[in-house]
Amino acid sequence: MLKTIKQNPLLKVISLNSISVAVSFVLGIISTKIISIYLGASGMALLGSFRNFTSMMKSIATLGINNSFIKVFVENKDNKNELGVIYSTFFWFFLFVSTGLGLLILVFANVISEFLFFTNSFAYPIRFFGLLLPLIVINTFWMAIYNALEKYKKIVILQIVSNLLIFSLTTFLIVNNAINGGLIAIALSELVLVVVTFAFIIKDRSYFQFSLQKIIEKKYLDSIKRFSSMALLSAILTPVTLLLIRNFIIQTHSIQEAGIWDATNKFSSFYMLVFSSGLSLYYLPKLSSLKTEEEFKIELKSYFGVFVPLFFIVIVLVFLLKGIILDIAFTKSFLKVKDVLIWQLLGDFLRIMTLAFGYQIVVKARVKKYFILEIVFNVSYLVVSFYLITLFSFQGAVMAYFVANLILFVLILFMFRKLFFISKLPNSDSQY
Repeated sequence: MLKTIKQNPLLKVISLNSISVAVSFVLGIISTKIISIYLGASGMALLGSFRNFTSMMKSIATLGINNSFIKVFVENKDNKNELGVIYSTFFWFFLFVSTGLGLLILVFANVISEFLFFTNSFAYPIRFFGLLLPLIVINTFWMAIYNALEKYKKIVILQIVSNLLIFSLTTFLIVNNAINGGLIAIALSELVLVVVTFAFIIKDRSYFQFSLQKIIEKKYLDSIKRFSSMALLSAILTPVTLLLIRNFIIQTHSIQEAGIWDATNKFSSFYMLVFSSGLSLYYLPKLSSLKTEEEFKIELKSYFGVFVPLFFIVIVLVFLLKGIILDIAFTKSFLKVKDVLIWQLLGDFLRIMTLAFGYQIVVKARVKKYFILEIVFNVSYLVVSFYLITLFSFQGAVMAYFVANLILFVLILFMFRKLFFISKLPNSDSQY
């Protein structure tokens, strides 16, 4: 077993990352239990709305910095002078974008609070998050450098330390300040990440010894634009889709039902974190280094031969042990999650298989294909949710998640159909 892990790079990264994920998994269950006890289903829904908002703003501010940076870094990793230009271009561009976005959040905090929470009473944590946004982008820039250098052990240790500190802070604030504490904790967690990453950077000065010239190189700006357009679409569509679905559940049924739906998503994140974080660490740099479609086919065989069966085993275990896990993670008011979990698990399984092709679209910057996939998924998720929610309450939203992922998987197989029907493929410049 150990020999197999060592021989398979993807499994090696995942097994290393599993230490961090195990810590995150345990802390996630405990923090979810604390939220369910102190805030209930309504508090779960409010925190979910704020997380969707902060996720959207972070995605817009960073605009695919990780994906675009890794690609150009891999292409120029042996040219130190060129790397200095790359660092400067990325740093100044994203710092400018995040500062402007942070100012907009400060100005429209009351309006945002009304949209998210149906009251302007929670404008303060929104403003606080807006102030921190430029720091979040700087942290993302630092992490992109670590990822491009394939410093997986550093990333794992950094994640563990950050998660422990964030968990302690979140627990303290929720226990002492209820929902206000929970909202502030979400914003403050970003500051914790920056401080922890900076502490690591001080020790790893050699990786970050570059001069930040006041320069934005056009050729790299063009690369940023391609990746940014994809990131911007996801940054807007995904959180807005979730917010609209949650608000529709609240308006047609209750905030408690919306909280149970959020709990289902939270439950899914426990095991999805193991695989998605491992993929982002290994798969993006790996695919960026591939030169031909034949190499991509080999990587696909490894993915579907090892990774997908492993994920299938995990979700089967999750389904069989769902009663025990739910009892540990939630209170009795969230027991309805058990009734709809099968739809979430099936949807996640389809998503993992789709990601095998989705990452290739991202690293090759196939903007048109990416736009089609994102729009089709989110529109189908939203439309099917609205229809099924009227019939089955929050259960309809979980069923719609499965349907949307099924549509997405079929569509992406159609896009990559040549990989399965042509034995000898041309070089990677061809459009499959």
